[in-house]
Amino acid sequence: MKLIEHLKTINAHRELVRQGCFKVGLYFQGLTHDLSKYSPSEFFVGAKYYQGFRSPNNAEREDIGYSSAWLHHKGRNKHHYEYWFDYSSEIGGGIIPARMPDKYIIEMFMDRIAASKTYNKGHYTDDLPLKYYQKGMPEVLIEENTRLLLEKLLNMLAEQGEEACFEYIRTNILRNRPGTQLAQYLAHRKE
Repeated sequence: MKLIEHLKTINAHRELVRQGCFKVGLYFQGLTHDLSKYSPSEFFVGAKYYQGFRSPNNAEREDIGYSSAWLHHKGRNKHHYEYWFDYSSEIGGGIIPARMPDKYIIEMFMDRIAASKTYNKGHYTDDLPLKYYQKGMPEVLIEENTRLLLEKLLNMLAEQGEEACFEYIRTNILRNRPGTQLAQYLAHRKE
C-alpha cells in the first residue's frame, strides 16, 4: 500500500510542478522534473519511509542518519541548490556554492510550491513555501545571488500570490527565453 501511495504522491507533486513551470514557459523543466524519483534507489526507499505528510527522506535520515535517496536525488537534479557545489578557483577556498541558472532557480521555486501543496493537502496558503524555507535557512550553503532571487520570489508569492509572482517571472526573469512568449500568449488568451 505504501508503494502505491508513494507513487501517487510523486505523480501529484510532479503534476503541480509541471503546471507551474508551464505557466511561466519552462516546458522542459516541467516535463522532466524529478524523474529520478522513479529510479529504484529513490523510489523503493521513498516507499519504505512513506508517511504522506512529509518527505520520506526525512524519515530515512532519522532512521539511519542520512538519506541515501536524497544523496542520489540532489546529485541528479539541477533544481536543487545542493547540486551546485564546486571547488573554489582560489587556493584554500575549498568547496563553495555556485550560482544557479535562473531556469533552475524558477524550477526550485515551483518545487517548493508543489511540495507545500502536496504535504499540506487542502491547507495550502501562499506563505507556506516561505515559512518552510525559513525553517531551513540555507544561507551558508546557497550562493548569494541564487538565495536573493529565491527569497524575492518566495516573499512575492507570500505577499502577492501566484498569479502576480508568475507574471513577474515571465516578464522580468524569463522574458527572453524561447517559449516564454507562448506562455504569455496562452496566459493572456485565458483572460
